[in-house]
Amino acid sequence: MVREMLASGFESPSLLAFRPISEYPELSSSEVSPRFDPHLILGRLMSGADLNFHIGDKVVYPNHGVGVIEQISSRSIGASVEKFYLLNIKSSSLKVMVPCSNVGSVGIRRVVRNGEVQRILDFLSVTENLATSDWKDRFKENSDRMRTGSLFEVAGVLKSLIALHQAKPLSFREKKMLERARYLLVSELAMSRNCEETKIEEMLALALAKCNLRFPEASEFQA
Repeated sequence: MVREMLASGFESPSLLAFRPISEYPELSSSEVSPRFDPHLILGRLMSGADLNFHIGDKVVYPNHGVGVIEQISSRSIGASVEKFYLLNIKSSSLKVMVPCSNVGSVGIRRVVRNGEVQRILDFLSVTENLATSDWKDRFKENSDRMRTGSLFEVAGVLKSLIALHQAKPLSFREKKMLERARYLLVSELAMSRNCEETKIEEMLALALAKCNLRFPEASEFQA
């Protein structure tokens, strides 16, 4: 069943299912972990500043993935008139109504371009020292990174959790986060390159193999 929700802020990053946005606390800038690496800045630059969308545009809703702008409409709210984007999320066919004035705070952005795809692949192929902090601190930091909506940050979460998973079993919540990061990365890159997701999975596997990391199969997350 297709459901509709009004988007007014950020949503919980650890849940795979949608719930009304009113059930989630809003994320202020002061709540974002200060321990982001420099890739966060690049990720934000990659998302671009153009927040004016048109019907048919492919966009990304933070932590839920790619969608398409299906309609632009106006509604009267009290004495004022507010414009809304109607966004159809690919993964669930959920229709999300987003006030145009809230697009920036919600974090909606355009799908990454081809040049940005290559930078993500280059990042995944480079060996680096990954933090192994307490799992609660690590989970919060990764949750903050997922909330940004930056695909570069999602790639960073994926890479760090894969490295950790190869060293020891992940907690249930971190395994779910890895699954989510995998989906977000594969689905957006496939839309950007206009190709099948299996092709993207092959590209990611090759990139990660260069730093001795194994890209997990989707079947590994099935119950």
